[in-house]
Amino acid sequence: MATTPRRDGTFDGAWWPRSRNLAVQLPGLIRALTEKLGSVARIGLDSGAWDVHLRSLAVDGSLVRIDWSEIDDHTMLVTRGHQDIFSFLMLPWYADETAARAAMTLAVQDGNSASAAEILAATGIPAR
Repeated sequence: MATTPRRDGTFDGAWWPRSRNLAVQLPGLIRALTEKLGSVARIGLDSGAWDVHLRSLAVDGSLVRIDWSEIDDHTMLVTRGHQDIFSFLMLPWYADETAARAAMTLAVQDGNSASAAEILAATGIPAR
């Protein structure tokens, strides 16, 4: 993922959590994003994808606010600072590894304008 002002596609990245346990899955992602992007202030998630809905999560001394959406569109928004927002395809935990890798690759291709639903359908990942 490059942090450039040019955004050609729908998604800046993709994430494939391996379970619905947010407290287990999110810290590793926050660490990786912080290393790549700098401090993460907020993360917006689909409420239907997770068993527990935390309001915030402390990771390595930083508090990250979690916003919830009822839209359930397989997207995640990551906010760095006050204005930088990155859009991620969020794959369902039950995705097959081959299909998940194909979906992540498709999501970040230059010029990709496919929605999350279109990417999931194209790679054979069923929506639940």
